[in-house]
Amino acid sequence: MKAYDRYEGSALKRLSLAGMLVAVGIVFGDIGTSPLYVMKAIAGVNPGFDNDYIIGAISCVIWTLTLQTTVKYVAIALRADNNGEGGILALFALLRRLPRRWLYVVAAIGAAMLTADGVITPAITVTSAVEGLRIVAPSVPVLPVVVAVILLIFMMQRVGTGRIGRCFGPFMLVWFLMLGVIGGINIPACPAVLKAFNPWFAVKLLVSSPSWFLIMGAVFLCTTGAEALYSDLGHCGRRNITASWVFVKVMLILNYLGQGAWMIRHVAEASDGANPFYAVMPQWMILPGIVMSTGAAVIASQALLCGSFTIFSKAISLGFWPRQRISYPSAEKGQLYVSAVNWCLLAGCLLTVVMFRDSAHMEAAYGLAVTIAMLTTTLLLAFWLHSRGVNMVVTAAFFIFFTVIEGTFFLANLSKFVHGGWYSLLIATVVAGIMIIWRNSTRRRATFIEYRRMADCAATITAIGADREIPKYASNLVYLSRSGDPSMVESKLVYSIVNKQPKRADHYWFVHIDNVDRPDELSYSVKVIVPQTIYAVTMHLGFRVAPRVSVYLRQIVEDLTESGELDLLSGYPSLRREGIPGDFRFIILHRLFSPTSNCSGATALLMRLHDLLRHIGISDTKAYGLDTSVVTSETVPLIINTSSARRIVRER
Repeated sequence: MKAYDRYEGSALKRLSLAGMLVAVGIVFGDIGTSPLYVMKAIAGVNPGFDNDYIIGAISCVIWTLTLQTTVKYVAIALRADNNGEGGILALFALLRRLPRRWLYVVAAIGAAMLTADGVITPAITVTSAVEGLRIVAPSVPVLPVVVAVILLIFMMQRVGTGRIGRCFGPFMLVWFLMLGVIGGINIPACPAVLKAFNPWFAVKLLVSSPSWFLIMGAVFLCTTGAEALYSDLGHCGRRNITASWVFVKVMLILNYLGQGAWMIRHVAEASDGANPFYAVMPQWMILPGIVMSTGAAVIASQALLCGSFTIFSKAISLGFWPRQRISYPSAEKGQLYVSAVNWCLLAGCLLTVVMFRDSAHMEAAYGLAVTIAMLTTTLLLAFWLHSRGVNMVVTAAFFIFFTVIEGTFFLANLSKFVHGGWYSLLIATVVAGIMIIWRNSTRRRATFIEYRRMADCAATITAIGADREIPKYASNLVYLSRSGDPSMVESKLVYSIVNKQPKRADHYWFVHIDNVDRPDELSYSVKVIVPQTIYAVTMHLGFRVAPRVSVYLRQIVEDLTESGELDLLSGYPSLRREGIPGDFRFIILHRLFSPTSNCSGATALLMRLHDLLRHIGISDTKAYGLDTSVVTSETVPLIINTSSARRIVRER
């Protein structure tokens, strides 16, 4: 990333009008498009509603936005940042050194639920927006238009938003102003709707209504973007998000009040399925409103996809997911692109549209996964508060209060399971299963890797490098090492150099990639084991940094050459006289679980699952940006012996 990009990114995180405008554009897209379907869903629960029902429902919406979004996420969760990054995996990174090792399961479940949200949100948001076409042109087929818009959104990810992304802030500013103005001008027609600010009407509705759980399931849709809001912390910073939320919340509430006022005065139309969002607009504004809604849906989907790419990038760095090809399509802050994730989400999104066909049916699949994600965040936040020294009583009160609220929402959304909630849970279960298995198997495999002291084998390696009887393999031989300690080296690496095929080189490099929590970290440390012969290099890379190991190693070599710690000229006399530097060759070891292993059935199953799941990812050669023309892959067996094997006996 260029210097001015880093400056621009840090500047946008400081409280400023520019930072707030960016926050409005990319942080609140999901929650900002909720008015498209929330009041319609509330009306669908009780078509024969009365005034008290609407006032009570809007009161539930207002206080859900206040307690759930404002208090939990804006006031508390945004403070739980991991070097400026937010989201459930960033929160887990703050807690992973706690003795409670099971917390990784909670984090994996939460991340998986957000992935399911990334499948359904673009579908329901775009469909709700495009369905407005039926008002002005009833014969227009909505489904093909929805599919076309969704295809455009996902195909746009490959090239990045670039300069187009700079328009998101102004566009969403106009969008929220439109929401507030349209809602506000409808309130005077029924001032009684302002009673919704009194929480008593929310309590009264939930206590008196036998279908309270269905009402809560519909109300919950107003806050589904809160988890995404926390995930977008790294893009704009806490202060800008907090300040801009005040404006966004006011506009949202005004729109909900305006829709409620219209519904009270037009009960029959609202009961027949008319969408109050478009109904409150003047006739001349419906078509521009549809265009604005579709644009807002595109931006909301774009922001959610950007968040999904960040989740998987973080998951890879934390060891929750096999390595994927990550590209950086533009210089916009936080612009990542994970091709495999993009196309999988597109397939899921199109399947959602084809299966459910309209927004009313999609609402049944929407919300259940997000409630579980919120519950996992609440649990991790409670541990974070405790780790920060917050009073145990306050921490317990926080946990109990929000667990009760979100538990209620969960029970309410559980009624949607057979109507479509199973779909989002199925997606989340698959993703969570892969995350848990991959992390367990990777960490388990790491315990079986044998290491040797570098001091014990340095003399042998140096002797091979000086042995003229051995054909020279390369001037510079580079191994990717799993050892984070420069004084230790993997036994298999030594075996590759000494035993498998003695490999003579002028210089031996052992490079370790350290994936750190700091998202933009790009630094290195080097230890010269044997001067002019053996070097141990550790590259510290943040999860937003492209892992171009070949490029970074070349830069490190330039530094060492300039400092006199390395003679880079070729060891061949003819080339050395011409001042030509030595060549480089990378060797990557692949460890495959050996069927000759003597271990428990559970361990064997875990290892086989790991070998199966690694096909989801890409090779280390592609993952680390190595030049394929100078890379050699060697396969070595991973033999696990956790119990004494029977030994063959010689006959006497």
